[in-house]
Parts: sequence; C-alpha cells; structure tokens
Amino acid sequence: MNFLGHIVRFVVAALVLMLVGFIVPQFTIGGFWSAFFMALVIAAIGWIVESIFGTKVSPFGRGIIGFLVSALVIWLAQFIVSGVAVTWLGALLAALVIGIIDLFIPVSTPYDAAKKGDVK
Repeated sequence: MNFLGHIVRFVVAALVLMLVGFIVPQFTIGGFWSAFFMALVIAAIGWIVESIFGTKVSPFGRGIIGFLVSALVIWLAQFIVSGVAVTWLGALLAALVIGIIDLFIPVSTPYDAAKKGDVK
C-alpha cells in the first residue's frame, strides 16, 4: 500500500470514529482531527499489541479476545488524544459498532497485507 492509500485508510477510519461518536453513548469525539489522531493512535497501539502478543490477541483479531482488546485499545487511546472521552461501556459499545461496520466495509489489516505480499 502506498502513502496515499494509508492516508485514505486513516481518513475513512476517522469518519467511522466520528460516526461511532454520533451513535454510541459515552463515546464523545471532538471533531475530525481528534478522530484522525485517534485512528492513528489506535493503529499504533494495535500494532504494538500485535507485535508483542501475536495476531490472535490483536485488535484486528476475530472473536471475543479481539473484541475485548479493541475495547481496551479504544479506552487507552483516549488518554493520548485530546478531545476524546470514553467510558468502559462506551469503549465496549464502540468496539461492537466498529466490528459491525467492519463486516460491511472490510479493511485488510497490516498483518494480512504482509501475508499476501501487498506491502511495498
């Protein structure tokens, strides 16, 4: 994936986070730039978790463990990005809504892209 592809991916993730902030109670996001930086932080924390624990325990993983790790990553990211406030329940609901959106708009993870040989 080239640089422009990464930018588009983070813009789409920011738009999804803004939608989640509109739908989910106890999950507030200040605006587009807060959502964009939140997407960057979530990707960075997800990459760290995936590199330490493997793909089965990553936020991109499927199942209950991936769901709980996603909620934890969302909750932790609020402490890094200003303009974002998330409770535990808000993080769980946001992870659920993001998971449902991911069913309809699937995005390949960095792990999948490397496995397919798409990374340049």
